[in-house]
Amino acid sequence: MQPSSCGYPGFDLFCDAFNQTLIDLPNSGRFTVQSIDYATQNIWLNDPDHCLPRRLLQLNFSDSPFNGLFNQDFTLFNCSSFDYTGYKYDPIGCMSGENYTVVASSAETAIRFLASRCSLIATVAVPVQWQFFAPVMTSDLADDMRLGWNSPRCGRCESRERRCGLRIANSTEIECINVDRHVLPRPARYAIIIGVGLPAFLFLIGFLYFLWSRVQSYRRRGHPMMELSMVVAPRSTTISGLDEPTIDSYPKTILGESFRLPKPENNVCSICLSEYKPKETLRSIPDCQHCFHAECIDEWLRLNPLCPVCRNPPKSSHP
Repeated sequence: MQPSSCGYPGFDLFCDAFNQTLIDLPNSGRFTVQSIDYATQNIWLNDPDHCLPRRLLQLNFSDSPFNGLFNQDFTLFNCSSFDYTGYKYDPIGCMSGENYTVVASSAETAIRFLASRCSLIATVAVPVQWQFFAPVMTSDLADDMRLGWNSPRCGRCESRERRCGLRIANSTEIECINVDRHVLPRPARYAIIIGVGLPAFLFLIGFLYFLWSRVQSYRRRGHPMMELSMVVAPRSTTISGLDEPTIDSYPKTILGESFRLPKPENNVCSICLSEYKPKETLRSIPDCQHCFHAECIDEWLRLNPLCPVCRNPPKSSHP
């Protein structure tokens, strides 16, 4: 257990004998920490005894700094005599027994069907992974809970690769500190400057000499227009990208193990051509709802405001 002087209240993490990272929620008990994203202020939790659906029945975040970002209502039923196997329902194994089966659903048609054949246990709000969720016929509710927190607000600090920490020990006042993550030794920096700068300087001299010799050649031949075209470069048109506040305002989402996407067929980032994987951060363009890896689309939008897929400009943006 970490000392009281280290960390923010309510974020006490510790390890058990099996080297699992755990956290205690005041009114809900102990959970395993599967992942933390400090930039988006998200945390993924599960049950150390591998029966999260049972824990969901007593879930209470009233005295906790965490809350469910996207909640979906699931209704649980106890089916003692109903043969669910013919309907391809997914049972909750850790809550079922030899003579009864527990199933959960969020679809109205399945709930009405099960209510006429099974006993109602409860309807619970489940913190799901994705905000664009569709009704589910049945689920074993084993996916990690995705929770978020509002205080302390360290997301912007962490996203800029800075360190968010307590200003004074045993207090709740925080500060954002610059961290030199990639500082090279001075001899290494000098070697890079000499190794890169000298060849570039020699190339520039050679290129300028080539231009000068071409200009002199055209002068001797009496082609003033050709001389002018060699010296004066054509004016190019530049396309300005979006500013950082506009890019930060576009929705950002963390993929969960369930891997639910707004458009399931669009499972490849159109910029880097890589398939999406769980725990990756995606950002979508609000006007057309096309999704990409957050780091890919951020770099794109800084240079070009158009959507890489549909090439539509944003309807509104900061000047």
